[in-house]
Amino acid sequence: MERTTTASVSMQDVAKEAGVSPQTVSRVANGSSAVRPETRLRVEAAMEKLGYRPNYAARALKHGRFQDIGVVMFNLSSFGNARILDSIATAANNDDYAITVHSIGRGRDRSIKAAVERMKQLPVDGVIIVMEEQLADFSDFQPAAELPVVLLSENPAPYCPTVDADQYGCSQAIVDYLLGKGHQTVYHISGPAASRAAQSREQGWRDALSARSITVPPLYTGDWEADSGYQCGLALAHEADCTAVYAANDQMAYGAMLGLRAAGKRVPEDVSVIGVDDSLAGTIPRLELTTMRMPFDQIGRKAFSMVRDMCEGTDVPANVKTVIPTELVERGSVRDLNA
Repeated sequence: MERTTTASVSMQDVAKEAGVSPQTVSRVANGSSAVRPETRLRVEAAMEKLGYRPNYAARALKHGRFQDIGVVMFNLSSFGNARILDSIATAANNDDYAITVHSIGRGRDRSIKAAVERMKQLPVDGVIIVMEEQLADFSDFQPAAELPVVLLSENPAPYCPTVDADQYGCSQAIVDYLLGKGHQTVYHISGPAASRAAQSREQGWRDALSARSITVPPLYTGDWEADSGYQCGLALAHEADCTAVYAANDQMAYGAMLGLRAAGKRVPEDVSVIGVDDSLAGTIPRLELTTMRMPFDQIGRKAFSMVRDMCEGTDVPANVKTVIPTELVERGSVRDLNA
C-alpha cells in the first residue's frame, strides 16, 4: 500500500485509522498523559503508517511554545561536542522538550546573527550556540527578545548568559600539578589556532609559566588528532629540557606518548605526559594517560536549563557567566621527580 504524503494527512485521517476521536489524536500529538497506553500506541502506529506529523504552529498556539530548543554547532563529530549534544538532548527529553540541531558548515556566514536567523525560520523556542570558534559578532550581537539565546563560551557576553568549562584555569592547574611534581618547565601541544578552547588553554599555559618567571618554551601545534600528537612527540624527544608535556586534548596526548616512545624516550620515566578531556576512557585498554576531565555533561545540562527557564518566563540575567571546573584524573603517565 502506498504511503500517504505528510501534507495530505489530517488529524481526522489519523483518528479514523486508529478508531479514536480527533481529540484523542490531539492529546497524543501534544504529549498529554490523559491517554491510555494502549490507545497511545494505536494512535502512534496510525501516525507512522499515514506519515502524519503534528502541526507545530497549532501546538505553539495551544501551549504558547513549540517545546523545542535549537542547538547550533560547528562540529558534530568531536568528542566534547558529541557529549554536550547528548546531555542537552537528555535534559530536553526529561523536560518534554525536543531539540533541533543546525550545523554551521564551511563557507557559510559564520556569525551568531546568521545562526540565530536560521533558527528563527524553525519551530524553536530558544537557541543554544556551541562556540567552538570565536565569531566576529561575539561582542556586539543583539538577540531578539522573542528568541532567548545561551552561548557555550568561557568569555562572558553582555547580551545573554554563557556557560563553559574552565579552559583557562584547567591549563593553570595542569602547570601547577607538573611543576609540583618537580618538573622545571612544561611544553605544550596546542589545538588548532582557530579553536576558542585551544586559544584559552594555550594562554592559561603561558600565563602560568610566566607568573613563576619560567621562560615559556617553544609551542607545538596539533589539530586535535592523535597523528599530530605523534609528530609532536617525535620532535619533543629532541628537546633537551623536556621532561613534561601538556597536550590540549587526550588524542594528541596519547599520540605524543607513542611518538616519544618511538624516538627512544620512556613515558613517564623520561617524559611525563598529561592530556585534557578524558575522551579515551573505555576506548583504550589499560589506559595510563593522566588527564584533566572536562565537565561536558554538566555544561549541556546547564545550558539547557538556562534557555528553558528563559523560554518559560524565568528571568536569567543577560550577563550571567557560569564556569564549571575541571577534574584531575591521575593514572600512570606523570612521574613525580620529587620522589
